[in-house]
Amino acid sequence: MFLTATAGLAAISPPAHAEGEQVITVPGFADFLAVDGETVWATNRGRIERWSREGKLAEVPMARPCGTMAITQGALWAADCSEGTLKRIDLETAKITATIPTGIANPKGELNVVAGAGSVWVASDNKGVVSRIDPDTNTVVATVTVDPGTWYLAFGYGSVWAVSATEQSLQRIDPETNAVTVKTPLGKEPGFLAAGSGAVWVQEQGDGTVARIDSCSGKVTGRIKVGDNLKWGDIDTGDGKVWLRTTDDQTFVVIDGATQAIEARIGAAAGSGALRYTAAGVWTTAHDVHTLTWWPASGFAGKSDD
Repeated sequence: MFLTATAGLAAISPPAHAEGEQVITVPGFADFLAVDGETVWATNRGRIERWSREGKLAEVPMARPCGTMAITQGALWAADCSEGTLKRIDLETAKITATIPTGIANPKGELNVVAGAGSVWVASDNKGVVSRIDPDTNTVVATVTVDPGTWYLAFGYGSVWAVSATEQSLQRIDPETNAVTVKTPLGKEPGFLAAGSGAVWVQEQGDGTVARIDSCSGKVTGRIKVGDNLKWGDIDTGDGKVWLRTTDDQTFVVIDGATQAIEARIGAAAGSGALRYTAAGVWTTAHDVHTLTWWPASGFAGKSDD
């Protein structure tokens, strides 16, 4: 049995306007994000760019950067879907310092590179493989057998969490054994996920819901109905909340991690894009309209979905 929070579709209120958001025009196809202090790295066509609220700070040419990126050990780690490699980029110089031939499970680009347990992790084969990279040697040191179609990863609560869209499963990988220890069935077309704010949270893109999974038991303990669907968007956690980038109805949704209630719907719908939370505010991209937006926390604090 699990709790269900169902904000019915007919009850969806118009999204609130967040005061003070800053919209930055970014030519190309700005998409996935990684926060680096007060700046942010964004994938784009043929490059990765570093932006601040004042403008672009750096550019790193790449064949085809794709998926979410990870930051650890003074480097940005990004997948290249054209080459099937993982790139290590020095944060200070914005130069590629290593190219690791991992393979990429989803060359279309919907995937995550994550860091945790002293390693970098990427889904490297659509047949069902997650590769573990040692940042000290820039080499693959282990491979984990997972369900076919596993593309989406998150790290949290001492584990790697991996979602297979085709098998509709969430898998917990133990970094001590490099093996799947728990498997959880999910709803239709599960996608991006985040571990934090009290649980593991997975987009069930085809159902328009966010599933809450207990990090200890691996059981689904709640579902929040957000809209007709959640294609494709993004998800993050912070400040006890879940931050959900949507394609329809609004720019993003704020969910209380404890009550599973939708606290706010912020901004107008702007097509698909990414989202990353910081304590000072939220970064979002909208690649179809070529924008990067900074939403200061003071601009949407206290907004309600009522």
